[in-house]
Amino acid sequence: MAHQAILEFTLSGRGTRDITDAVGKVVRESGIACGVAHVFVQHTSCSLTITENADPDVRRDLETIVARLAPDGDPAYRHDTEGPDDMAAHARAMLTDTAVTVPVGGGRLLLGTWQGIYLWEHRAAPHRRSVVVTVLG
Repeated sequence: MAHQAILEFTLSGRGTRDITDAVGKVVRESGIACGVAHVFVQHTSCSLTITENADPDVRRDLETIVARLAPDGDPAYRHDTEGPDDMAAHARAMLTDTAVTVPVGGGRLLLGTWQGIYLWEHRAAPHRRSVVVTVLG
């Protein structure tokens, strides 16, 4: 059995958005009791991650780490069509991931106590993002 939905999110710029509840709602609506939820973002300059959901400092520190790995405006970048954060956003998405998979049991996401699913915007400007949630069971 499979169920699929596309979620739309508008992000105000660089940072994370907790999408756990929205994904969980898709899982509940699927009627699938046991299986997996595959979550995929349809863009190349944002990503998905499962990380700490209690202390926002964790997500701020992760932003600091990826900023060091892929800084905006590096003069070595050739791709800067949409501004100094353009190539950095692509690199950050590649360093993180465009998809996560979470087990489903009892008709709900089986995340750990301190885990949440986050949409991570890597561009500085606001963007509208599409996330495909596929529940298989």
